[in-house]
Amino acid sequence: MLSREDHARVNAYRLLMADVYELAALSRRSSDSVAAAHGVTVTQWHTMSVLSGGDATVPAIARRLGITRQAVQRTTDQLEAVGHVQALPNPEHRGSPLMHLTRSGHDTLQRLWSASDRPRAEALRSIPTDRLAAARETVRDILAAIGNPLVPPASKSAGTRHPSNHRGPQTGP
Repeated sequence: MLSREDHARVNAYRLLMADVYELAALSRRSSDSVAAAHGVTVTQWHTMSVLSGGDATVPAIARRLGITRQAVQRTTDQLEAVGHVQALPNPEHRGSPLMHLTRSGHDTLQRLWSASDRPRAEALRSIPTDRLAAARETVRDILAAIGNPLVPPASKSAGTRHPSNHRGPQTGP
């Protein structure tokens, strides 16, 4: 039997997750036109954004984005075909190359961010920056608590170069 406090905590988590899923869906939908205007899909945008934090394997990208490895493999194949990413040898796993964001991919990502920054800033204007940062810290703490080995608690990751301590994945407003 859960204590009253544990029950309240689990219920708050469930409500937060519902809102996180709704926010992610809204963000993806609002990003479609920006991505299309720059010749990429939202999934390609998100993949390049993950890689903006450093080279990563397809399975690592899939975990970060919460999509299947197969979907990420198709996406990285598409991005590689147009020169936005490059597969590099992985010294830790011969069969799982490190995907690397090329200069072309970086330039495309910068254009996507530039195109989406103003509408995003306008949409978020009423929310103080410290509240957005606190929300991110809370989400990172939850990720660490439920067992994502890639995400240290926010309190332990300040100032470190971690795959999720970068600008991405970015989406539109």
